[in-house]
Formats: sequence, C-alpha cells, structure tokens
Amino acid sequence: MFDKKVVRRRRAALAVFVALSIAVLTAYFGESGGGFFHALQRGSQEAFAPVESGASRALKPVRDLFGWVGDTFDAKGDNEQLRAEVERLRSELARSQTAERDAAQLSGIVGLSRQDMYPRGTDPIAARVIARAPTVWYSSVKIDKGSGDGVKVDQPVIAAGGLVGRVTQVTGGTAEVRLITDASSAVTAQVMPEGASGVVRPQVGNPNDLLLDLIEGDRRVTEDTTVVTSGFTSTKVESLFPRGIPIGTVTKVDLDEFEQYQRVHIRPFANLRRFDIVQVLTRRPPNTQAAALPEGSAP
Repeated sequence: MFDKKVVRRRRAALAVFVALSIAVLTAYFGESGGGFFHALQRGSQEAFAPVESGASRALKPVRDLFGWVGDTFDAKGDNEQLRAEVERLRSELARSQTAERDAAQLSGIVGLSRQDMYPRGTDPIAARVIARAPTVWYSSVKIDKGSGDGVKVDQPVIAAGGLVGRVTQVTGGTAEVRLITDASSAVTAQVMPEGASGVVRPQVGNPNDLLLDLIEGDRRVTEDTTVVTSGFTSTKVESLFPRGIPIGTVTKVDLDEFEQYQRVHIRPFANLRRFDIVQVLTRRPPNTQAAALPEGSAP
C-alpha cells in the first residue's frame, strides 16, 4: 500500500510540474519583451555569465588540445596524399624526359643515315647502352645486343651525329664498344671536300677534341669542313669502317714549321659523353671494301 501511495504522489507532482511548465511557457510567449518572465531570463543569464565564461576559459586548453590532435591527423593525411602526388608527378616527368631524350637520339640516327655519303646496305641494329667504363676517359660502353642479335667484333657503332666506336667483345646478349676517344683507338679518315687523308686519334682527356694527325697533301685543310671515315687501309691501321660515316668537323689546323704537314683538330658530331642509344652496322657494304691508302695522301 505504501508503494502505491508513493507512486500516486509522484505522478501527481509530475502532473503539477507539467501544468506549471505549460502555464509558464504560455505566459512567456504571450507577454511582451519587457514582461516578468523575460526580465527573469535576462537576470539569470547575467547571473550565470561569469560562471559560463570561467568554465569556457578553463576548458579552452582541452578544446585546443583536441583541435590540435584533429588538425595533426588531418595534416598528416594531407601530407601523405601530397607526397604520393609528388612521387607520381616526378615519375611521369622522368618518363616524359626519358622518352623525349630517346626520341631526339633516334631522330639523330635516322637523320644520319639519310645523308648522301652515308654507306648503304649496313643492316643497322639498334641497341641501348647499359653500362659505361668507370673512368673519366670515356673509353668504352656496354650495349644490350650481342652475338644472338648478329653483332660481331670490329663492327662499327654510331650514335646520333656520327661514329662513336667499334665492337671489341661480344657475348650472347651484350657487346662492348670501344669508343673513338679510347687511347688505343685509330680510325682512317678523310677531310671533305679537300680529300686529305690521315688517322684520327683521341686527344687524351678531352673527348671533344680528336686529332687527324700527320696529313700530307697539296691542299690546305680549312676549318668547318667535315671529316668522314675513309674506308682506306694505311700502312699501320686497318680500316674497320666503311667509307662515309661522319666523324666530326674541323675546328683548328696546326702546321709544322715547314708547312708540310697539317695537324687537324676535330670536334666529334656525336656527344661521346652522353648517348644512350646506338646502332651497330652489322654488315659491310659490298661496294666499299677497304682499299690501300692512296700514295702520298698519308705517311
């Protein structure tokens, strides 16, 4: 019985509280802005304002901490996305630059083969440089084609611009190319259109300066003329190159004191420091077999 009475009293109190609340709300919304209930609301707001302000200041470090943690996680996520985007763009740029460089070199090789003097019927095989000699003398490179592709020792190798060397060693899938800047390199060559002949050797330590040494002849070699492989065999050097492969252009001519011999400086057409794609001339043209060097054209 006691429990039922308590329940009834609580229900009655709740009903009275609800009725009073409705009455107060009705009076609040029904009165003007200067009425009793509005004044009471303003008074309570002013009374609790200092407490609210103090609580807000006290809790500000906590809010700031949670805000900093959230911002940190957001920034970390943004940084990871930006880093991934930078890596992707860097990879795309590298691929684009590599493709552009390869296209330029291939274009240079194609343009070389279209020149009038260039030897025909050489069956060129394109190859990529996969290693370089670990020296500063630019002596040799390794390419990704070998005997399985038809590459043989002593075959000429060209790059964009002109001659770069010859094959010296071959495996099934690779080959080593000795560059014309190697100290042991020698190429019989001819100046066009003068016709003076000699042997091109490297200026050790300077891949941009080749020497066509000990030229004998009646005609004086002039600057800015073209030097090509002669196809001739001298008394000391066997011609391993068909006639007509461009080597370089004459930059300077030195004469001895009697002006009998000319020492010609040549700047190679090919960039011997930087080339990635080459062609190996795998077959010698039948109409350009090596001939003896004309008498009097070279010592």
